[in-house]
Amino acid sequence: MYTHTQRLQYQAAPDRSDPVYAAKLQELIGGQYGEITVMMQYLFQGWNCRLPGKYKDMLHDIGTEEIGHVEMLATMVARLMEGAPLDSPGHDEVSDPTVAAVIGGMDVQSAIVAGAGGRAVDSRGNLWNSGFITSSGNLMADFHSNANAEMQGRLQAARLYNMTDDPGVREMLAFLIARDHMHQNQWLAAIEQLKTDGIEDLPVPGAFPLERETAEVGYQFITFSDGEASTQGRWAGGAAPTAPGNSAPCPGPIRSTVCPVHRAATLDCSPPPPPTWSFPAPAWAPTRKPNASCSTPRSEVITHDRQRDHHAHSGRRPAR
Repeated sequence: MYTHTQRLQYQAAPDRSDPVYAAKLQELIGGQYGEITVMMQYLFQGWNCRLPGKYKDMLHDIGTEEIGHVEMLATMVARLMEGAPLDSPGHDEVSDPTVAAVIGGMDVQSAIVAGAGGRAVDSRGNLWNSGFITSSGNLMADFHSNANAEMQGRLQAARLYNMTDDPGVREMLAFLIARDHMHQNQWLAAIEQLKTDGIEDLPVPGAFPLERETAEVGYQFITFSDGEASTQGRWAGGAAPTAPGNSAPCPGPIRSTVCPVHRAATLDCSPPPPPTWSFPAPAWAPTRKPNASCSTPRSEVITHDRQRDHHAHSGRRPAR
């Protein structure tokens, strides 16, 4: 059950109207990593969580918090649209200042469909898509997805912070950026908690038996690109992060190798041989045995064959 309190989680009060920036702010509402996405993602993960206790409760906590973030942003978008001045030449005949501002720099659909308010769309007016959310039923996989969502969301909020000098807008964004910071820490800590509690570990899914993997490539970094620079990274050698106790298990630590098709010894750049075509003789074709002793010129043989075929079709026998 959900209830609503008649106040915002944090104030959303711009110093002035700005319909163009309101369109940009829509990305934090209905974009791929917007607040609607993380709200629905956390709530569905919580509803689908079959593990009662702290994990399920935490998912409900943060999912409900994100509902308030959507409310804050939608309120800010609506207030940025209020009393917007006519700032685009050529529209002096428009008496409604909000409609005039929309025509001057905002998506016209905002005025037609939403009455110059927030919508479940991104900064280009694309509808929010439920395919943006991740709820796999595996907490380890989902928590990594959640950490990524908070990183992407904080990145976009920080960019939008630098796109405006409105103190009121910046104040609200600073709050959201701080909460995204906290949520990144929250999900990273939750990932470690899953390991500590023995619920799930890496690699995901932990229930799949490692002995059923193809062991010789399970700890092998393969260079599919020309050059050797990639082998200098931590990912190309040393203890595997997914090893029990964070130490290298059998069959050993990560090692690097070259993709077989990039090995000079096996790389064959010569063109393939031309195809050879073989067609069976048609059923109506006459069968002739080769006569090595025949001294008749080829041109005469062809002429005789044509005469014979002509008489066969005309019903007349050739003169002997």
